[in-house]
Amino acid sequence: MPDSTEVRRPVITPVRVVIALCLVAPFVAMMWVSSYAKADPKLGGIPFFYWYQMLWVLISTALTMLAYKLWQHDQRSRATGTASASASDEKKGGASK
Repeated sequence: MPDSTEVRRPVITPVRVVIALCLVAPFVAMMWVSSYAKADPKLGGIPFFYWYQMLWVLISTALTMLAYKLWQHDQRSRATGTASASASDEKKGGASK
């Protein structure tokens, strides 16, 4: 009988690192105000300070969507990996008793 009270440790994978970077990048970009606190270059008469922030709204949306899709993929692959691992255990005669 499998031990259902088993505590799983979090796993750090390259996919999860990419997810974290996608979610942290907008915060770093917006908190580093000195990098965009200027008027030039202007885009259509709009100072850099404003259009840079508006550009990050779009970039943040894309990065969050990417992170969500990667997370879904990671969860599905882990669920199938767990299911196939338990199925192979049953074929071998079950888990250790």
